[in-house]
Amino acid sequence: MKSAVETLSPTRAKLTVEVPFEELKPSLDAAYKQIAQQINVPGFRRGKVPPMVIDRQVGRGAVLDQAINDALPKKYVEALQENSLEPLAQPEIEVTRLEDNELVEFTAEVDIKPAIDLPAYEGLEAEVDDVEVSDEDVEEQVTALRERFGTLSDVERPAADGDFVVIDLKATKDGEVLEGAEVSGMSYQVGRGGMLEGLDEALTGMSAGEDKTFSSQLVGGDLVGEEVEVAVTVTQVQEQELPELDDDFAQEASEFDTAEELTADVRERLGRGKRLEQAAAARDAVLEALLEKVEVPLPDSLVADELTARRQNIEQQLAMAGITMASYLEDEEQTQEEFEAELERRVRDAVAAQFLLDEIAKKEELGVNQEELSQHLVRRAQQSGQDPQEFANHMFQHNHIPDLVQEILRGKALATLVESAVVKDASGNTVELKNLRPDGTIGEPEAEVEAADESADEATDEAPDEAPEVTEADAEKSEA
Repeated sequence: MKSAVETLSPTRAKLTVEVPFEELKPSLDAAYKQIAQQINVPGFRRGKVPPMVIDRQVGRGAVLDQAINDALPKKYVEALQENSLEPLAQPEIEVTRLEDNELVEFTAEVDIKPAIDLPAYEGLEAEVDDVEVSDEDVEEQVTALRERFGTLSDVERPAADGDFVVIDLKATKDGEVLEGAEVSGMSYQVGRGGMLEGLDEALTGMSAGEDKTFSSQLVGGDLVGEEVEVAVTVTQVQEQELPELDDDFAQEASEFDTAEELTADVRERLGRGKRLEQAAAARDAVLEALLEKVEVPLPDSLVADELTARRQNIEQQLAMAGITMASYLEDEEQTQEEFEAELERRVRDAVAAQFLLDEIAKKEELGVNQEELSQHLVRRAQQSGQDPQEFANHMFQHNHIPDLVQEILRGKALATLVESAVVKDASGNTVELKNLRPDGTIGEPEAEVEAADESADEATDEAPDEAPEVTEADAEKSEA
């Protein structure tokens, strides 16, 4: 087999492949055997029809077509390997020459991974915000805890922001009640949002026994975006009474004896969470610093497909939250054009980052062992709410294991980047990333520990596995 490559662009190549007829013989034999099983010819048993008879009965062309269809995918893969090309999509294959008993020639156009000259990536510099836990942050968390232990009592007054109401809802269009758009006896907190646009405004000031009709847009179902009439009836108005933040509450709601200890723990946990957020921002900032050092050619088709997937994901998330795209854009103070431009920028950065991390993984000769793959499978299953064994079976059956391996390798490459980077906060302090544990605490440097304890092992194991998700989340920073 001979093959040649024509570079159509930095991200697209055209392979021209010549296959001698002797290399088609296994596929030809298989084609004759399969056709012999399918036809009835007087004087011959099924499956024992000679090739020359098949040529007369079915036609040599049909046999050649079947043989070529069987052989070409294998020859295409061989040509990719021979020319060190990494395809990114399905190829466009065309048979350009067929000389019976001589050769078959075909071409294959395909998007490929671009060749990248990696810049120096050790010691990248980046800056992130300080870790700050304000009194307001602590109060918000403590209030949320008090609300979990709060009680509701009926009140004889109009509903106000923060009150709970028991309501009946019914949405109609052109006088017809919409399927699945009628509920009764539902408890709802005024001002919570995320259900129907205009509902909070309608409920504010309503008393038990009153009803009101308002217009809104559906955010899900077949009529998404359609204007409907919504009738709401309030049957109860309830005020939430919160327990006092005292030692008795601390003992009831936590393992602490005093309110002071409870509040201190809340502040500590918030600090750990902020530290993890800072670490995620650091990873993003380091990636951005790398992206600024190199121009990565991107296949238009890959970017377009990723854009479509991201857009659909955002629309689904908004629908689940009961928010229309128009409301989302208004809250973000963006036009549709600005939203699309920002989304495309993020997608392009994410795809470019994946290519760069793949190259770094190769250069660093990173690998994945069975334990790492198993742990990653379990985590991905948990993230999607699936049974780990069922998820693993699905991944194996649909040949997605190479994708998972690539995710882990990208994570390790990103960990390599981040560990060698110099990241400082806005105050000029160096941000500790290498020994950051999954719970937000800082572990001891490995060099100072002869036998790392279990928690340190977990930190080492977890660090790479957070990173594969970063390359995807990089394009969704604002959505998160």
